[in-house]
Amino acid sequence: MRGKIWGALIYICLLIFLISCEEEKKSPNILFISIDDLRTELGCYGNKILKTPNIDKVALEGVLFANHYVQVPTCGASRQCLLTGMRPRSINQLKNNVTEEETSNKPEGTLPESFIHHLKRNGYYTVGIGKISHSADGLIYAYDEKPSNKRELPFSWDELVFDSGKWGTGWNAFFAYANGENRQSLNKQVKPYEAGDVEDNGYVDGLTTKLAIKKLRELKANTKPFFLGVGYFKPHLPFNCPQKYWDLYNRDSISISPNPYLPTNVNNASLHQSAELNNYLLSDELASLNQAVSEDYAKKLRQAYYACVSYIDQQVGLLIKELQALDLDENTIIVIWGDNGWHLGDQQVWGKHTLFDNALNTTLIIKVPGVHASGKIEKSLIETVDIYPSLLELCGVTNPNSLDGESFAGLLYDIESNRHNVAYSYFNRGITIRTNRYRLSKYFRMEEPIIELYDHVEDPYEANNIASMKPEIVDSLMPLLEKGNTGLYEQQQVNDNK
Repeated sequence: MRGKIWGALIYICLLIFLISCEEEKKSPNILFISIDDLRTELGCYGNKILKTPNIDKVALEGVLFANHYVQVPTCGASRQCLLTGMRPRSINQLKNNVTEEETSNKPEGTLPESFIHHLKRNGYYTVGIGKISHSADGLIYAYDEKPSNKRELPFSWDELVFDSGKWGTGWNAFFAYANGENRQSLNKQVKPYEAGDVEDNGYVDGLTTKLAIKKLRELKANTKPFFLGVGYFKPHLPFNCPQKYWDLYNRDSISISPNPYLPTNVNNASLHQSAELNNYLLSDELASLNQAVSEDYAKKLRQAYYACVSYIDQQVGLLIKELQALDLDENTIIVIWGDNGWHLGDQQVWGKHTLFDNALNTTLIIKVPGVHASGKIEKSLIETVDIYPSLLELCGVTNPNSLDGESFAGLLYDIESNRHNVAYSYFNRGITIRTNRYRLSKYFRMEEPIIELYDHVEDPYEANNIASMKPEIVDSLMPLLEKGNTGLYEQQQVNDNK
């Protein structure tokens, strides 16, 4: 009798153990793929020229967000908003080194430094590869320095790994050329593009894929759910990738921007002189607001950008193929996110760093296991700060504090939401809001006009500022814009008036 009782107890304990294991298994993994300077220039977003079959496939199986907008059109500040779920509240928070300045030097506190840190505190095993925060490899050092041991996110990662290959450091690899040199080592005497006679691993993003696949195999054996962040460098400048991806495109069939001209009724202070592109001193032509590049060169640069996007698409495909081979795909959320957009000659600008749609509207695709979205295109306005609370909700983890972002998790399940349908962005002494139809921008500067209004029904490429012609629309939208005024420009104005 006693033996039967013990047998029953052991059986019950085993059942409890198996149930607890099953419950733990239900916490989804996250594969978060960050792609630098990726605007909505993909096949799944309607580009008929670009070849991105692997990312397109994720979109066909998940949800594509057509109207996702970043808070800041520059890498480091945009990523800080992603990591914290908060909009910028100071000029410092518009800079690329914001994570270093405001996060790296703080001791661990009650509130997490990032949503990744919060997932780690809630049972997730976290691995970072490449550019997730601003640094190319997650460590703090200048472009031309040796890597330090100091992490940008000191408490977020169980593992922070990177393979810089023949380039030696993360930043060298970020600005890499196929021969092992980089922009720094060649004193900027380089072109802003390269078609390398190499295979995928001849540039560092191929090495990142190889390392990420190795980590996936290790994570397969881990009992904890995992967050794997993979940060790809391309299509960030320089537009360097293997020749075979250039060969996918016939340059003659590539169109230049549908709006290659300076917008009307706009001060040049709202734009810029394409300094990032011109920083490559052997560029074929200099871009400026005074002189547009030739149509020939515009097509070459677009081909270079497209080639880099196709190169990254191949890396994404290899990564997801391995996820499936390991049978991890059925319990892994896949996120593909672009940290900011990029003007490809639009408004006569090459680069990011503006408050126009080209610099703010970026790729966001999410595939949730068990949700058969069948290629849903979600047109609700989404902000980067919304990703933090959404991922936590999908993982069943409670928000640690009040956030600016609002969860859009319900949209993935076709649940109607009462979310605010507006997106706020900040840069260049300006605040802008995007609604379904309009973009309204207000600049805190002396140069006029300081108010810009674009009607995306009549003018989808933001070619004509109609603020002076539609004052009633400006008046109706301005209170909404002011709701997003976090006060970051007020001190700057005080300093200007001294």
